[in-house]
Amino acid sequence: MNKHPLRRVTAEDVARFDEDGAICIRNVFDQEWCGRMNAAVERLLRDPGSRAREATKAGDPGRFHMNVFMWRWDPDFREFALNSPLPELAATLLNQDRVSLFYDQAFIKEPGTREVTQWHQDLPFWPALGNDIISLWVALTPVTLEGSGVEYVAGSHRWGKFYQAITPDKDAKFTNASLESCPDFSRLKGDPQYRFVSWDCDAGDVICHHPLTVHGAGANPLSARRAAISVRYAGRDARWDPRPHVMKCEGEPEARLKAGDPLVLDGVFPLAWERARARA
Repeated sequence: MNKHPLRRVTAEDVARFDEDGAICIRNVFDQEWCGRMNAAVERLLRDPGSRAREATKAGDPGRFHMNVFMWRWDPDFREFALNSPLPELAATLLNQDRVSLFYDQAFIKEPGTREVTQWHQDLPFWPALGNDIISLWVALTPVTLEGSGVEYVAGSHRWGKFYQAITPDKDAKFTNASLESCPDFSRLKGDPQYRFVSWDCDAGDVICHHPLTVHGAGANPLSARRAAISVRYAGRDARWDPRPHVMKCEGEPEARLKAGDPLVLDGVFPLAWERARARA
C-alpha cells in the first residue's frame, strides 16, 4: 500500500483549490488500499457501532448509511486516517508544516437509495473554526454525478456565508434558527452567477474541499454501491469552538480544551503529519 499520493500534487492544484474551494486529485490510492477499505466498509455495515446514522425512510429501497470516528475503534480506519497518503495531501493543499486529524466519516449509498445529501457547508456542523481545515472525500468505488457524485458551488467558500446545518436524517439538534438556510442550488443550475463543479471518480481518487464550500449529492438510482470516506484534517489556524448546535466529538475534548485552543490533542485530535518528521 502506498504511503504517498501516486500523483504529485502541483502548485496549480493548490492554486485551484484556493480559488474554487474544491478539487479532485486523481490516483491518490493504489488498489490494495481500496480493497482494504472496501472490506472495512463491509464490516462497518454489519457492525456499525453507536454513532451510525441511517437516512433512508421506512419503505424506501436502498440504504444511506453514515458513520463517524471509525478511526477510534477500527484499526483499518485508523491506518487510513493516520498512515495513508491523506495527511500529506492535506498538508500540501493547505500549505502547512503539520496537520492533525480532526475526524473521519463514512458515506455509503446502496443501489436504489432515494435520499439525497442536501446542499450544505461542513463547518457549521463542527465544534471548530478556522480556514486551515480540509475535507478529503475518498472514492472507494467508481462514482458518477448520476450515481450520487458530489457537486460543488465553486468559490462559495469565499462568500462570507455560514449557513444553517442540516443532516440527511433532519436531526433537530443541529438546527440553529439564527443562521440562514442554505438554498437548494439544484434549482439554480441555470443562474450564470454560480459555477458548479463535479467529477466522475474512480476508486482511489480524492475530492478535496474547504469546509465552507457549498456542496450536495443526489440519490443513487444505479445498480452499484457508492462508498466514500471523508477524512478531515486541521492546520495552524483551526481552533476548538464548542458552540451550540454542533456535533459532539469523541474523547471528551471539552474537558481538556477551552474555546480558542488549537485543534490538536493527543488521542483525540492527534498529530497526523509533520514536515520535519517526514523529511527525517
